Amino acid sequence: MRDTRPAAVAGMFYPGLPAELAANVRACLVEAATRPRAGGARPKALIVPHAGYIYSGPIAAAAYARLAAAHATIRRVVILGPTHRVAIRGLAVPSVRAFMTPLGEVEIDRKAAALALTLPQVQQNDEVHALEHALEVQLPFLQAVLDDFRIVPIAVGAASTDEVADVLDRLWGGPETLILVSSDLSHYHGYAEARAIDRNSVEEVLALSPFLDHEQACGATPINALLMCARRRNLAPELLDLRNSGDTAGDKSRVVGYASFAFAEASSGE
Repeated sequence: MRDTRPAAVAGMFYPGLPAELAANVRACLVEAATRPRAGGARPKALIVPHAGYIYSGPIAAAAYARLAAAHATIRRVVILGPTHRVAIRGLAVPSVRAFMTPLGEVEIDRKAAALALTLPQVQQNDEVHALEHALEVQLPFLQAVLDDFRIVPIAVGAASTDEVADVLDRLWGGPETLILVSSDLSHYHGYAEARAIDRNSVEEVLALSPFLDHEQACGATPINALLMCARRRNLAPELLDLRNSGDTAGDKSRVVGYASFAFAEASSGE
């Protein structure tokens, strides 16, 4: 059994050399910080895309830029994303001590992972995590914006919204815990059609309506679970960026949609 999970998509989804990766992430964050929405309330939860950085990095950065004021407060990040390579029933956490990226190790909060495993829908499964990119691509951004933190990486397979929401409730914590959902939006439509589909999906998220399907978002299940929890806990959603691969680095004949959102207490403000 490995002690750490090595980076699986470094050099493919994001740069594999530490200096190049750090510069790439920093450039995305600097650009995001210049936007009018870069301020605002400190988020409890984020939704971010998980494509290659050339495609979705700027959209993800719009959310990560919101963590600047909380860099010393957040100590645990619960990351949920869909499984792309290994199909499972329920949710899975890994057994390893840490995930690796070119920027170094990110330790896993083993106590929190063990707490998740007390739920019947959660299993320990390293195979699911071995080549999965949805969670890994978030780590360099977290390493850039946070100080001392640990992660709870959770791969979401065939599960109900209630089952995932139960896991979120179990790990919700306080200001020290950030909930992070990794998901792209629509896949492989023409540019105009994708924009219409994704705008409708955004409106559902902003209405905290937990009924997205997997044609609208590959991470629909964890998104819906977050929306359910956000409604119960009086969190207000905010759209930070909405684009697609035709806007960033792809052609417009078959695009993938990307959006980033922040969720904060409805009455909070800074």
